[in-house]
Amino acid sequence: MKPQTLAFTTSLLLLAAYTLSAAEPADPVPFKHAGILSVWEAYGDKLTFGKGQTLALVDDGCKLSMPEWSMSDGELPKVLVSYDSVDGDNDPKHEGKGYHGSTIGVPSSINSKGKRGVAYNNQVAVIRGLECCHCNIRDHQSLAAGLQWIVDHHQEYRITTVNLAPVDDLEHDKPVPTDIDVKLKALRDLGIWVSAPTGNHTFSKGISWPACQPGCFAIGAVKPGKDEVYLDRHAKVDLLVPASATSSSNAIACGSVMLLREAIDQTKYDWKQHGANLPEAMLAILKQTGTPVEDPASKLTFRRMDLKAALDLVYGTAKKPQP
Repeated sequence: MKPQTLAFTTSLLLLAAYTLSAAEPADPVPFKHAGILSVWEAYGDKLTFGKGQTLALVDDGCKLSMPEWSMSDGELPKVLVSYDSVDGDNDPKHEGKGYHGSTIGVPSSINSKGKRGVAYNNQVAVIRGLECCHCNIRDHQSLAAGLQWIVDHHQEYRITTVNLAPVDDLEHDKPVPTDIDVKLKALRDLGIWVSAPTGNHTFSKGISWPACQPGCFAIGAVKPGKDEVYLDRHAKVDLLVPASATSSSNAIACGSVMLLREAIDQTKYDWKQHGANLPEAMLAILKQTGTPVEDPASKLTFRRMDLKAALDLVYGTAKKPQP
């Protein structure tokens, strides 16, 4: 490489590193605890941080005029498309008791005024699937319609990940069959990650619907900065993520798997050694590289996500144990 070219390339990398370091993480303490800030530092010159991927936010609507969604520091508008499966139109505005969906995408996706989510270069598909995030199983039909819309349009809008945000605030120790189940299976078969928050109580005998369903990964939480399980927990919990609420832990997880997917695609990593499909393989990688956390209340041991460790495995930079 010519000296001028080398100098120019070095300048670009330094500029990228400076720009990344100058950005403010959407949730600093959980991001550091989950290894996300370390990923930004270690892989800032390798990852695009969600570029070319769309995250579907399925919740109770969104105020699209908010600066977080109407403006973006990135190359593309943050909101790619919207849909309301309750009314059957493209206007996902809050109606009735809706309020939650306007902020659920912040930890995963925000790229506004110097503040960044995990996969800050992604785009989002905003889907209003019910009236209020604190839902009832009776909402299963409109949620199923929203999930079917994703099945029908995932290729057109490059949807790779779904944040299924509602919780029914009940303690389910087993799945509750509803119309969403066949849609969840279809999304899993398409290689699309779908996860939901477990709930924000102190339940230890079950978790909220729809997180309790077999086609949906259940994301719980540890206290930010401390590996202590809190809020809802049960054997169905698939992964813990640091956050002040499980809705935020799930949002962080959704952004994280977009980076993991990009790393797998970039390196041609053999994910089939970990699972029958890509979503299950990514969960297995996150669990394998995660930090064990014992929970006295449930007498279970969970895994807390360490995104840096997961990417180190995929990129082949993980430290080998000493003999």
